[in-house]
Order: sequence, then C-alpha cells, then structure tokens
Amino acid sequence: MNPTRGQRVRAEHIYRWGPVWSRRVGWFLDHIWWNTKVHGAENLPASGPAIVASNHTGIIDGPLLHGALPRGSHILVKQEFFDSPLGFLMTLSGQIPVDRRSGRAALAVAKQMLEEGRVVGIFPEGTRGRGDVASVRAGVAWLAVQSGAPVVPAAILGTRQTGDRRGHVPGPRSRLHVALGRPIDVDVTDLTGREAMSRAMTVIGSGMKAHVESAIATTGIDLPADSDLGLGE
Repeated sequence: MNPTRGQRVRAEHIYRWGPVWSRRVGWFLDHIWWNTKVHGAENLPASGPAIVASNHTGIIDGPLLHGALPRGSHILVKQEFFDSPLGFLMTLSGQIPVDRRSGRAALAVAKQMLEEGRVVGIFPEGTRGRGDVASVRAGVAWLAVQSGAPVVPAAILGTRQTGDRRGHVPGPRSRLHVALGRPIDVDVTDLTGREAMSRAMTVIGSGMKAHVESAIATTGIDLPADSDLGLGE
C-alpha cells in the first residue's frame, strides 16, 4: 500500500499490475465519456523505458493522459489525491505519489520504474496553469539524465477553457486532445553534474514548448488565457 503524507514512498509500494486495469478505465473515460482525439501515439516507443512529459492545465489531465497512451503508465501525482476519499484508486492503479515539499523519493521510484522498462508520466510545470510550459522543474531533467530514457513530449488541450474555475471537469462528450510528439533529443554525454542538468532542463523545456505550440496549430484548440490558480473553487 502507498504511504500516507509524511511517509516515504518506495518502489515496492507501487502496484506494477495497476496500469493493466486502470488504462482501460482511462480509455473509457477518454473515448466514451469524453470525446478525445489522440495524435501521434506511434511516437511512444512500443517497448522499453520512456518518460512522457506533459503540459498541465486541468484537473483531469492525469487520467486523460493515462488512458490516451498506448502502453500502461505510472504517472507522478500529488500526494493530496492519494489522501482523498478516492485515494485507494490511485494506489491500485499503480500511480506514484509526490509529496511536493520534497519530491526526491517519488523521483527515485520513477527511476526504478524506468529501469524496469516502464513508462513514467510527469507534469514538469509542477502545477496546473496555462499549460504553455513557460518553465519546467528539475525533476524531469533528473529522470532523463539518470535513466537515459527517451523523453516524449505531450500536449493536452481542451481540459480547461479561459474563465473555468479551478477543478473544472469537462462535461460528457467534450472535445479533448492529447498529442504525443517525437522524443526530445536530450544528449548530455559530454557533460556531468549541474551542466548536464542545466542542458537537459533547457532542451526539454524548449522541446515541450515547441510541441505544445505545434499541437495548438494542428488542433485549432488554444490554451486558456488565464491560470486557474487565481480563480475561485
């Protein structure tokens, strides 16, 4: 069972079989409850480790991405969701809890998942906002440098519109998009330490930003003009 707040998450806490069933639930939500178009699914390697790095605008981005990927995934999700009444579903689905006061333990678990040849999903912006990837946190760079796994950029569009409240959930058959791009070339073979991390953050951030812009042009769905952080519940 996954730990509660204050306890350290470990690799043995994560149910490897969780994505087997939860991905099917995600697919149902994506394609039956909502009307989700998945672009570029072929860009996710069919086997082996992969990091899926997505922008983040809405509360449903995690399950939407989980159901859109052609392989089962373990997504880093904030601890608060595990502490909620439905937290047991997060545990059973094999997701990775992140205590945002210190995410090192979660990153170590994600690295172990990658070493096992699994797919790890992460939202490098760190929280819901415009989803324009104006900045990324160091966790995704650390995972890329430490694991050597390819970083597949993802753009999620339509889960929150301008003016929608924090926690907005799109209605049934809402038109949503999940676009996967070609893996970002994170080559740090000639660097170590902080230089490697700095380059990885720059390359991943610029690659994700360019992919989101490309997905907007392809789908015609723009990002919300505001951040949801300042809106009421």
